[in-house]
Amino acid sequence: MKNIDELFDELSKSTFRSNFHLHEPEIKYVSDKGIDKIREHAYDFVKKRLSHANIPNDGKQTPMKGHPVFVAQHATATCCRGCLHKWHGIEEKRKLTKEEIDYIVDVIIEWIKREMKNK
Repeated sequence: MKNIDELFDELSKSTFRSNFHLHEPEIKYVSDKGIDKIREHAYDFVKKRLSHANIPNDGKQTPMKGHPVFVAQHATATCCRGCLHKWHGIEEKRKLTKEEIDYIVDVIIEWIKREMKNK
């Protein structure tokens, strides 16, 4: 797992990752729900879609849009186990630890906070 500032610097150099941004519907959703509720959603999505050892649809389990957390997951390479391994050094094919889940959610929420600050 990486330092968030270093990670974001690396992600900013990726054309694919740096093209993701929150748009008006997602910004409004975050504003309406509040960051604590968004954090709850992030935990729920990560636990359901990423935490298991074997994910049959890995690489396709996270939609590209529809929720601010989904956008953030693609922007931060926390969208699938392959990206978690490549960008964050988190092993594939095993259950995520609580610490890893906390880290992933922290990365997602930090990205959303930075996006909201820039809007």
